[in-house]
Amino acid sequence: MKPGVRALGIAESYSDSSDRSTLAGAVVRADGVLDGLAYDSCTVGGTDATDAVGSLAGELARPDVQYVLVGTVAPAWYNLLALARVHAVVDRPVLAVTFEASPGLEPALREAFSGDALERRLETYHALPPRRELSVNDETVYVRHLGCDAAAAADVVRAFTPAGGRPEPVRAARVAARAGDSYARALDERPG
Repeated sequence: MKPGVRALGIAESYSDSSDRSTLAGAVVRADGVLDGLAYDSCTVGGTDATDAVGSLAGELARPDVQYVLVGTVAPAWYNLLALARVHAVVDRPVLAVTFEASPGLEPALREAFSGDALERRLETYHALPPRRELSVNDETVYVRHLGCDAAAAADVVRAFTPAGGRPEPVRAARVAARAGDSYARALDERPG
């Protein structure tokens, strides 16, 4: 992949003491250069993460970004992302890259929610593309993709992962989200 190809990575950070989760978007070139940051938030346990991700991508307004990589499909305590809606908004390939083997989210969703809240989340969850295991730098990641085939998704993840298993756009977004969340908490704790 050419070094100037850009991807938008999106990750989140939240603490148990807050009802909001900080979302960060990091534009990173394939050569690892950070090229932009933006922030938004979503409700912990809510259903607004998909809209927040779309808003974050829109705020950056970067037509040069060719891929969107998200570091979770269930940010902010099961505020599930509707990846098809994200794909429709950003109009470029969307890849969800996660880092742990899992039997799936359905048992946890059934334990945490009931009624309409559960049904909405199950509908969103069942609409997600399947997770595919991918070996990257001797580590295993799990990829869902829309807007490109499995081979292209694997190429993108590998091209943006210079070391370890976490793609650099997602890693940079995660660092930014944690810093933004920490700063917001510090502001909330200041007297007066």
